[in-house]
Amino acid sequence: MPSLIERIKRKVFELRGWIKWTVYTLLLVNFGYYFWEEWGIAMHVLRDGGTFLKWTAAFSASLDEAAWFALLFLFELETHAIPDEKFTPALERTLHAARIVAYVMLAHTIYAYGVNVWKLEYRQIVVPEVSSLCDLAGKEMSFTSNMKYTTIDAKNCGELSTASRFYQTIGEPVVTDPRGLVIEKQLGWVDLVEAVVWLLIVFSIELVVHEQNRDIAGGPMIRATNAAKGLLYGILLLVTAYWAYRGLWLYVWDELLWIGGFAVIEMNVVEWRDELLEEESQDGPTQLLRRTDRPDRERNIDQAQPG
Repeated sequence: MPSLIERIKRKVFELRGWIKWTVYTLLLVNFGYYFWEEWGIAMHVLRDGGTFLKWTAAFSASLDEAAWFALLFLFELETHAIPDEKFTPALERTLHAARIVAYVMLAHTIYAYGVNVWKLEYRQIVVPEVSSLCDLAGKEMSFTSNMKYTTIDAKNCGELSTASRFYQTIGEPVVTDPRGLVIEKQLGWVDLVEAVVWLLIVFSIELVVHEQNRDIAGGPMIRATNAAKGLLYGILLLVTAYWAYRGLWLYVWDELLWIGGFAVIEMNVVEWRDELLEEESQDGPTQLLRRTDRPDRERNIDQAQPG
C-alpha cells in the first residue's frame, strides 16, 4: 500500500497535469483571439496596404504567441516528456535548431515593438488644419486610444474625442489626441520591456537546462540565475498591474496564463534537479557527463509516478 507521502506526490502529479493542459488550452484560445484582434487593427492601420515587414509588424503579438508556443512545447519535451534513453545527439540538435527558429521569431517581435516605440516618439506630427475630430469624418481615417481603433464618421466623431489637437504617425491613416498619445507611448514601452524580460527569462531557463544536462544541479551560477528569474517575474507582475490599470484585461489574462505555463516548466526543471541531487547522494560524486552520454535513466515523470 502506498505511503502517505507517495499518495500526496501522486496527487500533485495529477493536479499538475490538469493545470498544465488547461493552461496550454487557454493559451491556444488566446492565440486565436489575438490574431482576430490584430486583423481588425490591421484593417485600420494598413487599409492602404503595406510591405511584408509592415504586415508582420501588424501581427507581432500573434507571431510572438506562436514562437512562445513553440518554446513552451520544446521545453516540455526536454524537461519532462523525453526520457534519457531516447535523448540522442541528433534529437538534441533538432531541439536546439527548432529553438533557434523560435528565437528568430521573438527577435522579430522585439524589432517590431522597437520600431513602434520609435514611431511613437519620433514620427508623430500634429494633423494640420484640424481643430475637431469631425473635420476628419468621411476621410477614411481612424481614431485610436488605449488600444481601441474606430473609423471616424459624422455620427461618432463628437463622441470619440473633444480635443482640439490631434497627432498622426507619418504615413498611417490613424490619429489620436494628446491623452491617447501619452497612453500609446506608455503601452509601446511596456510592450517592449515585457518582450525583453520574457526573453531574459527563457535564456535563464536555457542556462539551467544546459547545466542540468551536464548533471550540474546546483552552484553559484544556478542560484544567481534563479534569483534573477525571481526579479524578472516580478517585473512581469508590474507590467500586468499596469495593463489592469488601463483596463486591458485580455492582456492581464494572457500574461498570467503565460506565467502559469512557464511555472509548469520551472516545476519540471526543479523536479529534474531533485532527481540529480538524489542520484548524487546515492552514488556519490561521478564523472561529469552530458545527458546524451549518460547510461539509460528514465526521467519521464508520468512513468515514475507511484503505481
